[in-house]
Amino acid sequence: MNQDSYSSDQPTGQDPLLLLKTLHLLWTKHELGKLKEEIRRGFARLEDPLAGLLAMLESSNDWERKGHSLGYCIITELQLWIKAHPAVPQSGTKLKKLQARVLGMLSQCPANLLDPLISIYQLHTADRNYLLEHVSHLYLQGHYKEAAVLSIKLKLQPDQDVEKMCIPLLLQDKANLVEDYVAEHPELQRKLLQTLDTWCEPSFNIRDITRPYQGLSRYKPEKFNRRVLSKLVFRLLERFSVDPALCPNVINQRHLRTLNYLFYKRFVEKTMTEENWGDHIQSTVGENRWLQEHLVQLLLRHCNVRRAAQWARHCHVPPEMLPPTVAEELQKLHIQDRVEEVTKAKNYESSKKKDYYQLPIPRENIHFLQTWEETLQCWEKVLQPGQVVGVDMEWKPSFGMVGKPRVALLQIALKDEVFLLDVPRLLEQAEAEREKEKLPHFIQMLYSDAAITKLGYGMSGDLSSLAATCSALKEMEKQMQGVVDLLAVDKQLQWGKDSQKVDGLSPEHSHEKKGVRQPEKGLSLLVQHVLGKPLDKREQLSNWEKRPLREEQILYAASDAYCLLEIYERLCKDPESFGLGSDLKESLVGKQSKKPRAKKQLNKQEAPSPSGQECQGPRSEPSQPPAPISPQEFSVVCDNMLQGLGRYLRCLGVDVWLLDNEDDHRKAAEIARQEGRVILTSGLPYQTLRSQVGEGRCFSVNCSKKAKEQALQVLKHFNVQVSPSDIFSRCQVCNCNKYLKVSRERMRQLVEGSRQTSGEHSAGCPGSPSCNGTARAAVCDTAQPGHAPHGRQAEGVEQCGAATVLAGDMVLQVAAIPPGVLDRAKLTDFYCCTRCGKVFWEGSHFGRVVSQFQDVLVASGDTQSVYELS
Repeated sequence: MNQDSYSSDQPTGQDPLLLLKTLHLLWTKHELGKLKEEIRRGFARLEDPLAGLLAMLESSNDWERKGHSLGYCIITELQLWIKAHPAVPQSGTKLKKLQARVLGMLSQCPANLLDPLISIYQLHTADRNYLLEHVSHLYLQGHYKEAAVLSIKLKLQPDQDVEKMCIPLLLQDKANLVEDYVAEHPELQRKLLQTLDTWCEPSFNIRDITRPYQGLSRYKPEKFNRRVLSKLVFRLLERFSVDPALCPNVINQRHLRTLNYLFYKRFVEKTMTEENWGDHIQSTVGENRWLQEHLVQLLLRHCNVRRAAQWARHCHVPPEMLPPTVAEELQKLHIQDRVEEVTKAKNYESSKKKDYYQLPIPRENIHFLQTWEETLQCWEKVLQPGQVVGVDMEWKPSFGMVGKPRVALLQIALKDEVFLLDVPRLLEQAEAEREKEKLPHFIQMLYSDAAITKLGYGMSGDLSSLAATCSALKEMEKQMQGVVDLLAVDKQLQWGKDSQKVDGLSPEHSHEKKGVRQPEKGLSLLVQHVLGKPLDKREQLSNWEKRPLREEQILYAASDAYCLLEIYERLCKDPESFGLGSDLKESLVGKQSKKPRAKKQLNKQEAPSPSGQECQGPRSEPSQPPAPISPQEFSVVCDNMLQGLGRYLRCLGVDVWLLDNEDDHRKAAEIARQEGRVILTSGLPYQTLRSQVGEGRCFSVNCSKKAKEQALQVLKHFNVQVSPSDIFSRCQVCNCNKYLKVSRERMRQLVEGSRQTSGEHSAGCPGSPSCNGTARAAVCDTAQPGHAPHGRQAEGVEQCGAATVLAGDMVLQVAAIPPGVLDRAKLTDFYCCTRCGKVFWEGSHFGRVVSQFQDVLVASGDTQSVYELS
C-alpha cells in the first residue's frame, strides 16, 4: 500500500494499547494482510509513533519470543511506514528519552529485533559514553552475551577491554560470538590472539582466569583448556590472516605435537627413514631452544644414549643443553661411526629391494626438470594424441599447520621415461619472465585433452593441492576429460576372501609382527595385488621442497607415477581375472573418477583409503552428486573439536556420536568401523583417521567456518535431504529417537509429586536418589505411549497394571520444567526421551532451526511439532 493511502489518516491521539489489542486479535486469526494494513493505519493515527511502539512493547511480552512474533511484525512494518514518512524521526531531548527506554529493553530482545530497534531509535547517534555505561551495567549484572551482542551492534568494541569482554564468553562456550566481536577490528584480533597465546604458555595457571567466574551460568570449564584454546587460536589465525608468529606458545605446542608424531612414525611404527626423519626434525625444531630441549628428552626416551648423541649432533643441539651422559657420548663419537652406520643402512636398503616394486626403466630415463627449456621438450612428448600418462604429485607434509599444501613436485610418467617437474622453481622462473600462466596452461591442456588418457590415484586431493599452488587451476576439475582415477577402480576390484584387503594386510605379509612392517594400504596395496609387490612408501613423508632431492626421493617419486601405467595395462589386458568387466578399457576413461553412490558409501565398509599424500581432503565430483539420503540413513562420529557441528546435525535428525574432550582421536576410527559411521574431523587428525576406515568414510570439515556453516557443508557433500519432520526427531542430549507422549495434566501431577517427594526427603535423607527432583516413569499411570515427535512410535514401553514404565526403569527429569511452561494454554502434550528421561515440549526452537537451514530443507507432508529442552 502506498503513501497516498494514508493521506487521510491524521494523528488523533489514539491509545497505542487499544491499537495493540486490535493487532493482537488479527494476529491470533492469522489475518496477516489486514494486520499489516492496520499497523500502518494505526501508526498514522498515533500522535507519537515512536513512543507508541515502546508503550506496546513494554506492555506485552510477546515480542520477547524468538522467531516470527507479533512484535517483529509490528516493528518491521513501522520501519516501512517511517520510510514513507521521513518527518517522523525525532531529535533532541525527546529522542534521548526514547533511546534510554529502548536501551533498557534491548538486552531482552531476540536477535532479529535488535537491528530494527537500533535503526528506528537512531541509537548510533546516542552519546557514546552513555552507551558504554549501559553495556558496562549489563556486564556487571552477568549478562555477558547480551553486553557483547549490543557492543557489536553499536560498534563499541574499540573502547572496551577485549580480554574482559571475551573471558566469560569463552567460559560459556561462545567462541563464535568472540570471533564476531573482533571480526571487524584487526587491532582487537591481535590483542585477543596475544592474550589467548599467553594463556597457552605451559607455566600459566588457567585457574587464575576462571576462578572469578565459578558461579557463572552455563559455565563450561571443560571448554576452557589449552587444547581448546589452541584450536581457537589456529581458527582465528586462518580466518583473519594474522601472522602466526604473533602466537609463539601455540605454535610451539603444535610443533611439539609434530615432534611426538615424528618420533612415533620413526621409532614405533618404523615407517619413516632416518633421512626423512632428520629433515623434518631439523625443519620443525630449527633454532628454537624450547623445542630443542624437548627433542633431547624424546631422544633419550626412544633411543639409547649413543643414538641420542648421534641425533643431537645431526640436529645441532647445543652441548650445554644435553644431559651429562649424552654430552660425554657426543664427545666420544667419531666420523668413522657415522660412516659405518651409513654403510649398514645402504646394505639394509639393498637387501630390502627384493621386497618392493622396482622401476622397469633405467635411471637415465628419469628426468628432473628445473628449466623451461627442458620442460618444453617434455610437453612435446606428453601432449600426443593416444598417449597414456601416469600423473602424481608430492608436497611437503603440513602436520596440521595453517594453510593448504602446495605442490612441490609434479610427476608425469610415459611408457619409456618419467619427468619430474620442479614446480616451485618453474613458477619462480615464469613469474620472473612475466609469464605466470605457462605451467597452468600446460596442465590445463593435459587434463582437458580427451585424446590423452590420464591415470592417477586419489586425483581429487592432488587437484585440490594443485589449485592451492596455482589459482588459475581452481576450476580445472570441471574441465577434465580422459581421466582414470585408479582409486575408484580399486574400489571395484573383487579380491578373494583370503586377500584380507579390508584389513589392509596382504597374505604374504600377514605373518609379520606389528612394528616390523605395517600393513600395506592405498596405492601400495593395489600395486601389491596387481603387480605382486607393494610400493616402498618410506620416502612419502619427505620434505619435498628441500633441494637437491635425494636419490631415494627421485626413485620413489618416479615409481609412484610409473606404477599407474603398469596397473592400467595389466587391468586392461585381463580384466576378468580381477573381477572387472570385459569392456574395461572403454568404460574406465572419464567415468571412474566419479563419487560412489551415497548409500553404498555410508552403509558398507570398504577398503582403507590411502594414507599420507595420496589423498588430501574429501573426494567429490561436481558432475555427479551422490544419491540423496535421509538423516535416518546417515550416521556419523564427530571428533571432539567439532561438538558444535555434532549438535547441529543431531538437531536435524542425524545419528551423531560425539567424542568426549578426553577421548583420543583414534577412538573415532574404532567407532566408525564397529558401527559403520562416517568420521567428521579436521586438521591433522584427518591425515591419520582416513587411512583407518573405508574410502569416503572420513570427511575433513573446514575448521575456519562456524558450526552452522560446517553442518551445511556436510549435508551438501553427502547429499543428506533434511525435511521439517526430521528436525528434533532425536534427543539433543543422548541421541535417542524414541519418545513417550505425556499429557499436560499428567505432567503437572508428576512435577508436583516430584517436588513433594523432594521436600519430604531433603530433611531426613539428603543422600537419597529421590532427592534429585526426578519422577520414575512407573508413576505415569495415565501417560499413554503414543507417537514420539514427528510420528515416531515410542518403543520400549511396558504396561504394568495401570502404570507406564520405560524400559530400564528410566527416570523422567520432570523437575527441570519451569512452572510457567505448564500454564501455557496451547501446550497439550510433553515428549519424554525413553533413554535419558529428558522432557521436551512445544516451543520456538523449531522455527529458528527452519530459518537457519531453509536452503537445504526439502518439502514434507508431515505435521510439525516444535520442541524445547527442559
